[in-house]
Formats: sequence, structure tokens, C-alpha cells
Amino acid sequence: MKLYRVPAVLVGCCGLATALVVGSSVGAQQAAAGGNANPWWSPGDGRVLPAAATYENSFGRLGILNADGPVQTKGHPFFEPIGSNGRACVTCHQPANGMSLSVDAIAARWRDTNGKDPLFAAIDGSNCPSLPQGDPASHSLLLKRGLFRVFLPWPPVDASGSTVEPEFSIEVVRDPTGCNTSPQHGLTSPTPTVSVYRRPRPAANLKYVTADDFGVGAFIGKNGQPAARDPRTGKPRQMNMMSDAREVTLEAQATSAALGHLQSAGPPSAAQLERLVAFERQLYMAQSSSRQAGDLTEAGGPPALGPLAMLRGRPAVLGNNTSNFVFPMGDVWKALPRTGQAAGDARNAARESVARGHDVFFFRTFWIRDAMHLNTVGLGNPVKRTCGTCHGMHMTGMDTANGWMDVGTTNLPWATEAPQSPWSTEKSEMPLFKLTCNKAVAPHPFLGRVIHTQDPGRALISGKCNDIGAIVMQQFRGMSARAPYFSNGSAKGFRELVDFYDRRFNIQLSEQERQDLVNFLSTL
Repeated sequence: MKLYRVPAVLVGCCGLATALVVGSSVGAQQAAAGGNANPWWSPGDGRVLPAAATYENSFGRLGILNADGPVQTKGHPFFEPIGSNGRACVTCHQPANGMSLSVDAIAARWRDTNGKDPLFAAIDGSNCPSLPQGDPASHSLLLKRGLFRVFLPWPPVDASGSTVEPEFSIEVVRDPTGCNTSPQHGLTSPTPTVSVYRRPRPAANLKYVTADDFGVGAFIGKNGQPAARDPRTGKPRQMNMMSDAREVTLEAQATSAALGHLQSAGPPSAAQLERLVAFERQLYMAQSSSRQAGDLTEAGGPPALGPLAMLRGRPAVLGNNTSNFVFPMGDVWKALPRTGQAAGDARNAARESVARGHDVFFFRTFWIRDAMHLNTVGLGNPVKRTCGTCHGMHMTGMDTANGWMDVGTTNLPWATEAPQSPWSTEKSEMPLFKLTCNKAVAPHPFLGRVIHTQDPGRALISGKCNDIGAIVMQQFRGMSARAPYFSNGSAKGFRELVDFYDRRFNIQLSEQERQDLVNFLSTL
């Protein structure tokens, strides 16, 4: 039996530019966002999504741009509940949250609906469907970390439905949700299943995420394995769309999301798929205003910032640090004048910090070591590089090449929530698995033959020992609107994200470098 499961991400492309609403009052912003003071879009709202809208967040405002003009949401399959549980695609891909979700929005939705919103559907909006659904504790991973349950068959199955013989065995070491040891939903159930918990990815700027025309050959550059192919055309596809790359065409992903996430009785119709694809192909988002640095879209500013820049940017382009920057900032925010006016000087100081943060990200070298599918591709271990080594896709900061890697966000010893001692009173929230690579295969080059992980990542699809914990990185745009970060939600904010990498690779960032990085990331 094929299991269908959540994170729904579809597409992206280009169209006619429309001026973005910026610098408006809160009331005007709310009107631009659909005429409702509540930024939450419920399924079947029927409001018009304007050509351009802004939404408040703690760092400023996020801008949404529909390149093809206003979107009539009444009857639209992205905004209507086409399944049985009351959800629509928009439930987990909210415009105010950069077409993803933030924990603040999730918590507010619980309070506003007393936990009755379709967002909290038992299938994957709770820690396990067998738990009492009215109890917030049953939804703790969604409420605290923004995580949905992703349930995958064990052993894995390939696209044809055939069983994949895994190179490792899997045991449950810790199961705070109860789902992996559940007789109905776990590894020993009639349909053996592994439950992992992941963040939803943004459904915008997807002309970059789904671009196939950079380096997509017959093989995946990071591991030499055959690239996935489009079943309709037979052409190899990039695999940057989902965290484990299990769906590689927009139609397959949308169908999987509808059958699992929305619990639809059948797949979307051809007409519905066409409208879903067309909507997301023209949708762009980015932070448009900063509380500290001001308007990010003003004329003469850094050309990388704002949603209109996302529309104008080029997909399938590998950035560099000399002539074709990942995030083109220029020198306009460097060494700005001081006027003696407090507000203007504070703004200029914030802009200089953003410019410094950009340079830290792309020029500050450090030793990258023991990162699977990075230090194993001929670069050496360790290799002295920068953050831009992995985050090189023009305008998004994704990896341009298809594939996945492991920097330690879910695998021990680097992941948070290490196994607790028998006398510890602390409670862990995430499951922990023990994966043992078979003797017939070489051990993992950095983690050995026995690996502890919160989420086996791509290995749950490929069955490969070397893929344990490896995930596909996602885009950086609109991050201010969709905390927490990492696929497991382990970084509550930008500072936790920066501190993880500093600790993981012993970068030894100064306090100013950390703050400059935070300020830079918050403007994207």
C-alpha cells in the first residue's frame, strides 16, 4: 500500500511585474492582504489575493507578489478544501508566513479555534492519530516546533511501488510521541511505518526550486546515483523540491499532498492540477521592509532584496563571490553617512550591519568537516570554504546542484536532544532511532556503522546507509515570517541557527559577526 504524507510544495515561475505595496499603514496593509484584519487564510474564505500585499512580522513586513495579477480564490483548488478533513493547500502555506507556517501563527490558530482548526487534523497535525485530539499535548510538536508528522513505509518503496532493500536496520530508541511504537501506526503495525516530524516548505519563488536546466544530467552530482526522471518525458529532474526528494514532479507532489495531507478520496483532477501549478508558477515572496533597516525595495537599494527582485532573478544560476553574487547587495549599504538625526543614523547603522552580514556569509572562511555528500565529493575533508559553498543558488541560497547532504541537524552527536541519562528528569520531544548499517556495505564515513538520528532523512527513501540524516536544503527567502528553522524546527530563531553552525564547524564567530548575520538573514 502506498502511503501519502504531508509537506506540500509545488512550483514557481515568472510573469508580468506588479508594483509591490510598501510603506503603508497597518490598515492599508490589511486591506492589501485581502480586506481582513486577520491575516490567516481559512479554506473557502473566498477573498481575492491581491497582486501585491504585505504582512507584518517581528522583523518588519513580508511582501507577496502575484506576477499574473490578483487571484480569485473562490473555487480555486489551492484555497478550497478539496479533501475530507477541511484543509486546503493554503492551510499550511499561509501568505503571511512566506507560504509556509510560523509557530506564532500556529499557536494563535489553536487559541482562536480552541484547537478545532483543520490545521490540527489528526492525520499529521498531531503527534500521532491515536492520541486524544483535543489535548494540546497531543499536538506539541506542531505547536512548539511547527512540525507535521511525515509517515513513510518501511522498508522503503520506489516510485513503481517495488520494495527497496535497505542497507541498514532501524530500531526505536526513544518514542515520546508514541507513534513509532504504536500497534496501529508504528514499525510493528500491519503496515510498518516510520513517523518523522518536519517543517512545511515555502510554496513560492519556485521557479528557482524546480529549475531543471543547471547541471541536471543522468546522475546526482553529490553521490553518483541515477537522477530521478519525469515519468512523462523520461528526462532527468532536479530533486530540490522536498526535504527527502521523494517526489520530483509537481503533479506527483500535489497528488501525494492531496491524498495524504488533505485526505482526499481521490487525486486532484487534471484541471485542478493545472490551476495549482499555474498559481504557484507566478507567486513570489521576500521580506519587503525591515524594522531597523527600513524599506528594502526602495530605488537604488541592494538589488537582491524584495519580492520583485525574486521575479526578476535568474533560476538555475550558480552564484560566486566575484561577479555573480548569490544575493547581489552591491556597496550601497556600506559606509553610509551619519546626519545626527537619531532615526536616520540608526537606520544607516542597521543597513551597514546587513552589508557586513552578507560579507560574513560569503567571505568568512572556516573548516567544513565530516559533512556527508559535501566532504565526500572530492573537495577534501576538511575543506576551507564559506557558507556560500553550500548555499550557492542565485537569489535563494539553496544548493544549485540536485541532491542532499548532512551537516548534523538531525544526527547525533550534533543534533540537539541527545539521549538522556537514566536519572535525567528532562523530557525529549523528538523520536530517536538507532540505525545499524549492514556488514555487507561500508560504514558511514563519518558516523560509523551505528548511527543515532531523529530523522533518517533521504535514507527512508533510498535505503542507503550514507544517506542517513541527509536532507535537501531549502531557500532562505521570507525566513523572518516563518520561524523556526531547520527541517526539525530545532532553531527557534536566527540566533539559534547561527549558533548551531558556529558550534558545528567551530567557526568562532565574534558577537558582531553573529549579529550581522542575523540582520542579513532577516532582510531576505
